Amino acid sequence: MDQLAAALDVLDGRRVVALTGAGLSTDSGIPDYRGPTAVPRQPMTHQEFVSGPAAQRRYWARSHVGWGRMRRAEPNPGHLALARLEHAGAVSALITQNVDGLHGVAGSRDVVDLHGRIDEVVCLRCDEITSRAALHERLTELNPDFGDGAYARTAPDGDAEVQDVEHFRLAPCLVCRGALMPHVVFFGANVPKPRVERCYALVESAQALLVAGTSLAVQSGLRFVRRAARDGVPVVLVNQGPTRGDDLVTVKVEAGCSPTLSALADVLAGRAGSPAPRTDPGRALTV
Repeated sequence: MDQLAAALDVLDGRRVVALTGAGLSTDSGIPDYRGPTAVPRQPMTHQEFVSGPAAQRRYWARSHVGWGRMRRAEPNPGHLALARLEHAGAVSALITQNVDGLHGVAGSRDVVDLHGRIDEVVCLRCDEITSRAALHERLTELNPDFGDGAYARTAPDGDAEVQDVEHFRLAPCLVCRGALMPHVVFFGANVPKPRVERCYALVESAQALLVAGTSLAVQSGLRFVRRAARDGVPVVLVNQGPTRGDDLVTVKVEAGCSPTLSALADVLAGRAGSPAPRTDPGRALTV
């Protein structure tokens, strides 16, 4: 039995929860940290970001360019396949480590954004949550000569490799003048406990776990695979290259997410006779 057939044998007729990572969004033009084409890069940590204006200026200058590109990303066939599986009743819920919001645009409805959403901004002082699109307009007005970074290399999580950042002007919170940060979980910070507990509950209620596009290099996602394995829930893993969960899975499909998930959806959703969900006709992220 080949890998795809083995995966279908595990998933067919079971209540499936999906767990996705950055490798799922690479076909939408969003780089990942550890995939086959990734360039080694040290992301900014939470502790560094909150250290003061110098780190925040460096982050926002780079992210201002990266967001201008990331917000135009569209769902790829992997996102659409998972939405088809949910609409057909084959996938009951989805946990994503990604912050790009593309699962929702593709049509998935029950999505837990484990690490938050890059299209939202939160104030470090008063916790006011606002739109990233509105902040982008403010930063553009404050930095009219900054340019669009046409020659800057795109990096993961809406970042870009921009060097000249010393004179970039920051935009404070409009409510309290506090410092703003993207409403995401930076490296070195913890996912909110209620969100983690919800994900554990989903995994414990599942009859199978479908993991796609993640090397499970960090505990944030690996813990759910470990919980499934501990509870005897079969795990199907779709990923190119080794992962930290390889010894925990029932079936591993060593292939790209888009073709593999599309093939799975063709069979599992097709049996249910479900039409493909309608995607958001607008841009991928809230603008």
